[in-house]
Amino acid sequence: MKSIFLGDKNADICLIQAADRQDQTYLEEEFAMIKNAFPKIPLMMAAVLVDDWNQDLSPWPAPAVFGKDGFGDGAKNTLNTIIAELIPKIHAEWLAEEKELRYIIGGYSLAGLFALWSVYQTDCFSGCAAMSPSVWFPDWIRYAGEHPALADVIYLSLGKKEEKTRNPVMARVGDCIVKQHELLAERQVFLEWNEGNHFTDPEGRCTKGFVWCVRQLMEGGA
Repeated sequence: MKSIFLGDKNADICLIQAADRQDQTYLEEEFAMIKNAFPKIPLMMAAVLVDDWNQDLSPWPAPAVFGKDGFGDGAKNTLNTIIAELIPKIHAEWLAEEKELRYIIGGYSLAGLFALWSVYQTDCFSGCAAMSPSVWFPDWIRYAGEHPALADVIYLSLGKKEEKTRNPVMARVGDCIVKQHELLAERQVFLEWNEGNHFTDPEGRCTKGFVWCVRQLMEGGA
């Protein structure tokens, strides 16, 4: 998978975001807004560009809920690539000098679900920013209720109009995000409701999520 590096080679915190080619167009703008919130804190971002959204970010197979494309089970391979290839590359090629980094994994939509799923698999991420995550995904809430999340801080968000859809599976997203928030009560978690539907201001929502996570880590909240 192709990766894009942005930011300061002396950073103490690295943001990792799964994205597709379309998301790539706003990653620089998003990171600039995040940096603007912390002008004196060195930060870096590593964006992982996935080739097949429904395959590479899905935790397990599921039938299509819109269109004809169903979901695969490629999340494990994507996470393994991040842990076994991307993170070592950050240390070997991107950091100015070897040091300990704290990682925040995040994403939007299905990439937000992938970020959430990832912190149920490993404790290598200090924070998770899941913006408009696909928590309606079949069997996700059951899974989240049966396993512990391992990140210190977790940010959730949803658009107020996202549940107003005729699709019966996706219409559950409002109830599911509330349940997800409840399941994370033992973590340092925050749920933010945004104006608009699922397609409203993704770069702004991603910025808010990552900023919240960075602030918690830097202010000693975790």
